[in-house]
Amino acid sequence: MKIALIGYGKMGKEIEKIALERKHEILFKFDVSNKDDFTINNLKKTDVAIEFTQPESAYKNYLKCFEANIPIVSGTTGWLDKLPNVKFQCEQKNKTFFYASNFSLGVNMFFKLNTNLAKLMNNVEAYDASISETHHTEKKDAPSGTAISLAEDLIKNFNKKQIWVKEKAVNDTELVIRSYRKDKVPGLHTIKYESDVDYIEITHSAKSRKGFALGAVLAAEFTQNNKGFLTMNDLLDF
Repeated sequence: MKIALIGYGKMGKEIEKIALERKHEILFKFDVSNKDDFTINNLKKTDVAIEFTQPESAYKNYLKCFEANIPIVSGTTGWLDKLPNVKFQCEQKNKTFFYASNFSLGVNMFFKLNTNLAKLMNNVEAYDASISETHHTEKKDAPSGTAISLAEDLIKNFNKKQIWVKEKAVNDTELVIRSYRKDKVPGLHTIKYESDVDYIEITHSAKSRKGFALGAVLAAEFTQNNKGFLTMNDLLDF
């Protein structure tokens, strides 16, 4: 594949390594240093774009890729208020967009474990649930997109909780997500169920960005034969 990287920070560089190992070609590396090269004509020369930027720029990047009529894979979080229009582009205008709040294969297994545990705990009155996430200090959005995905899946299957909130709950129907920022933490997510006598925790801890990068490249490969709005559930055939 000929790949355009939109965003060439730490994740972009890790994706580049994995893509080259898998015999793909990085045709463009778009960043703030060469934003004039980020044109529709240049995008049209590629097979797919992989986008890891910031919430404030992500949606405009998607629209440019749609205009160039190339698939886009994105791991940027914090823009989901625009999600209905992205899905509209895929469903009504035959565009291809692959989104994941987290591309790690292990995290997506963790998503399934979270759903199954929530269903199990829903039958036990004594336990309350909470979520915590820790990331590197450069991560701007909080809670993380992964934590929000975990919270939404938990709420769907654990009737005691109706909405998620940041840091502190006002009543028992609110699911608390606590966010921490520390140096050199790629990603740590914990779901905790606690009663008066004990607690149960499940945790996913990323060792590096490599797992996220591999998932993003696998997603890009997946878009070559699959169309529409795609997620890791499609890639992993859950």
